[in-house]
Amino acid sequence: MTSSSTPGPARFNALTESAATAALHEACASSAWGSKLLSQRPFPTVEALFAASDAAMAELTDEDLAEAMAGHPPIGRPKPGDPTSSREQRGMAGASEELKAEMLELNLAYQEKFGHVFLICATGATGEQMRDAVKTRIGNTAEQEREIVRTELGKINRIRLTRLVEEDND
Repeated sequence: MTSSSTPGPARFNALTESAATAALHEACASSAWGSKLLSQRPFPTVEALFAASDAAMAELTDEDLAEAMAGHPPIGRPKPGDPTSSREQRGMAGASEELKAEMLELNLAYQEKFGHVFLICATGATGEQMRDAVKTRIGNTAEQEREIVRTELGKINRIRLTRLVEEDND
């Protein structure tokens, strides 16, 4: 799909400020990230939207990152009634009870160490891949983990922005 012919940016650009704010908050809970993107509308292409998202993500403070992470449920426990977190965590849906229990323990250990949920771009990842990632990342320093989280959030935001600009106005 070529970005210049994609109707998505045009639809997003045409949203009222409150509707665009709500849509961006669905993509990422960081108000700083959303405000930065709102201030740069209209976007001529999807690539321009992605570039703005990446630049805004790079500028987030530790507090902004914490706000963004607060919008994400723990792996293996998507928000009830939230199709986005269920879709993104599909790799855990068919996991064995043993793997789910192990993920719960690892999530709790990770959260105790870092003070926030384990965040990974789970789209397309299996339960085993997510488990292996948390096992590896729990050994990181807080600084290393903060930069990994920033990268993972950027990936999640791109996926969610893609859905936003590709959705039909049903």
